[in-house]
Amino acid sequence: MLRIIEDLFGSFSEVRYVAVYADGVLTFRQREQIAGSSSADTDRFEELLVNPALLTLARQRGNIDCGGLRFMIVAYGNFYQLIKEINGGHISICLDKGVDLACMPARILTHLETEYPGLF
Repeated sequence: MLRIIEDLFGSFSEVRYVAVYADGVLTFRQREQIAGSSSADTDRFEELLVNPALLTLARQRGNIDCGGLRFMIVAYGNFYQLIKEINGGHISICLDKGVDLACMPARILTHLETEYPGLF
């Protein structure tokens, strides 16, 4: 999972933080010297509790009559959080506040699908 995290940092300067929670193991890293970031303690609880709950609720709603769930974006005050289910868990990618949300999620997810077949 560290390879995925480092790849995203190297490929997208807009990525501030990445967490991968897969098969009960949480791996997360933050880019150095980021202003307005949250603490590692709250990040851990977000990945273990909040994001899985949000994904479950949105997936279940999406499966009723919306064609499923592709991904979620949470707009916090200092940044955006892109969250997507992966096999065995989820990936959470923190993005700079100034990113183009119409393009950036698709660019990142296409990159992950290409570089890591079977991740989703």
